[in-house]
Amino acid sequence: MRRAVAFVCLLALAAPASAFAHASVRATQPSYRERVEQAPRTVWVRFDQGVKALSNSIVVVSSNGTVVSGPTRNGTDPHLIAAKLKTLPKGAYTVRWHAISSDGHVVSGVWTFGVRVAAPPPTEAYGSSGPTRTEDFVRWAYFLALVLLVGGLGFRLLIVRGPLPPRAESRFYKLTGLGVIAVLEVGIVAFLLRAEDALQLPFGRLLYGDLSPIASGTRFGTAFIAMTLGFALAAALLYLSWLLEKRALLWLAFAVSLGFASGLSLSGHSAADAGSSWKSELADWVHLSAACLWLGGLLQLALVVWPLAPKLRKETFLRYARLAPVLIALLVTAGLYLSILRLPHLSDLWAESYGRVLLVKLGLVSVALAWGGAHHTFARPLVERGHPIVGKLSRSLLGEASVGMAVLLAAAVLVDSKPPPQPAPRPTQAVTVSP
Repeated sequence: MRRAVAFVCLLALAAPASAFAHASVRATQPSYRERVEQAPRTVWVRFDQGVKALSNSIVVVSSNGTVVSGPTRNGTDPHLIAAKLKTLPKGAYTVRWHAISSDGHVVSGVWTFGVRVAAPPPTEAYGSSGPTRTEDFVRWAYFLALVLLVGGLGFRLLIVRGPLPPRAESRFYKLTGLGVIAVLEVGIVAFLLRAEDALQLPFGRLLYGDLSPIASGTRFGTAFIAMTLGFALAAALLYLSWLLEKRALLWLAFAVSLGFASGLSLSGHSAADAGSSWKSELADWVHLSAACLWLGGLLQLALVVWPLAPKLRKETFLRYARLAPVLIALLVTAGLYLSILRLPHLSDLWAESYGRVLLVKLGLVSVALAWGGAHHTFARPLVERGHPIVGKLSRSLLGEASVGMAVLLAAAVLVDSKPPPQPAPRPTQAVTVSP
């Protein structure tokens, strides 16, 4: 059976993919996110093939939405479209363009530049609405996928350690496999949603959009590419571990997954906002990793060990009970540090939307911690004695995991929310000394 699955996968990889022949951008002026000291008089886009320009193929707007460009023209070079600009004052500008490619498809794109100021990333270009509720849901799904993958691998390697019954082993691979596939697919959806908002295009035209400014010109895009490649490697290692029954490959998949999960920390608030540093990035990664290992362990206990490996219930539960307090301590400590860093004043907790979402998250975390404390205080002695009620403990474990998933939902909303601005530093005053 496993050889047949491997043959099908190799056959799918060998099948050639169809190539699109639409025009691609080769150069722009000004270039992506360029800061210029002198205002340009013209904006142009050069393609790798001839395109047809419409009168509004290039539209340049200021940060307040004022159109500062004239009609677009092809000129003598069919590979180039250009538009003249008005006299531009100091500020940030957004360029949105579209043109008809030789294959009949409408190609589109966006980039930003600044005149004597830093240009914003294209995801913050004028007209972009910012994260939506759909993106909140997608990020939550991404967190859940990481829980299944990172938490599942961590549980199998750090808690179970030994062999599992065949049915339990099969379910473990199904859950972690679902996790790594979801990480890859949900990550692609998240990237497309962010690109759709930046380009302000319907999904049909997004297929022919120029995504390079977002992929290479933003922290989010760079992290997306690195994480996609990293988790693809993790998927291959997980598949080979199942196929060859090599435990060492699980360790490699766990290390790769845990390492590339840091992409979220290196591209979010902890890396981009004022006051961010390597300490905030590390704290964010520790916070996320501890949450994944904690919740992933609960799901593996409830869905794999309890129903399919009853002989291992006592041993695995007690091992998990010893590890869980360490994970929770890391999660809480890192979370408090990040909260203090992002909220300049205590009143921001109830006065700012970011603080109110954080309060909801803290409330859910308190419920989850109380539930886990009850397991540690009351369920652990029963498990040690082999009490008959232990057989029904999986429902309570699922209940705690469900609260943890609600915590992840609040975290997803929090990640897409804007923290309150940091107070401006007070100017230092010169001290004069009288003679």
